[in-house]
This record gives sequence, structure tokens and C-alpha cells, in this order.
Amino acid sequence: MKTSIANLLDGKGYEIVKLLQGLEVPRTEAISIACLVCSEEMTSQNIEKASGLRQPEVSIAMRPLRERGWVEERSEKKNSDKGRPVKYYKLVVPFDVIVRTFETKALRKNMEIVEALRQLKEITGVNSG
Repeated sequence: MKTSIANLLDGKGYEIVKLLQGLEVPRTEAISIACLVCSEEMTSQNIEKASGLRQPEVSIAMRPLRERGWVEERSEKKNSDKGRPVKYYKLVVPFDVIVRTFETKALRKNMEIVEALRQLKEITGVNSG
């Protein structure tokens, strides 16, 4: 799905960021994921332009995403041999796999909370109901 850089984090992208942050995903990671969901592949510079993040923030956000195996990074030399190579990022797993990961984490956390509440009631003799 192609989206212009200027509109990348309007509408759908913004909603993805907001929802991921609600799942306790760090802001820069949520923004980076949203950018990549809304585009097939992006350069680090395009992510910066679309999101308002600075270059170091993009690099830091991409590290855990690469470690989880969600994002692939490739470098490509510019036309001249001068300067740093351009970094390209793309999601290498379907977004529904990422969503299921957060879903599993949230369900596990909720089960732990329910169990802690059950134990508190048992210890204190509080009736449920």
C-alpha cells in the first residue's frame, strides 16, 4: 500500500500509533511501526520526515524491532562514494503477527492480575461477588 510521506501519519497511521502506545509500546517504536505498516519500505530519512522523529530516535526505535525479527534493515550507497549509506527499513512479518504478539502479552498480564486478585481475596477472606 503506497502512501505519500506527507500524509503517512494522518488517519490510519495516527490511530496505529495511539493504539500501540495504549499497549505500552514506546512512542518511537509505535511511530516507526506505523510508518512501516503504511508503506512497503522506507528510508530512515523518510521515517524522520513522516514522523517528526530525529535520526537517532529512528535508529534507537528500529533496534528492538530488528531484534524481534519484525524489521529488516539494508544499507545502500548513494550515487557517490561520499557520505553514509542510506538505510532502508521494511516490515518482514505481517502486521497481524505483531498484533498477536501484543495480544498474547496483554492476555498474559491480565491473567496475572486476575490471579493476584484471587490470591488477595483468599488471603484476606474477602468474598467474591
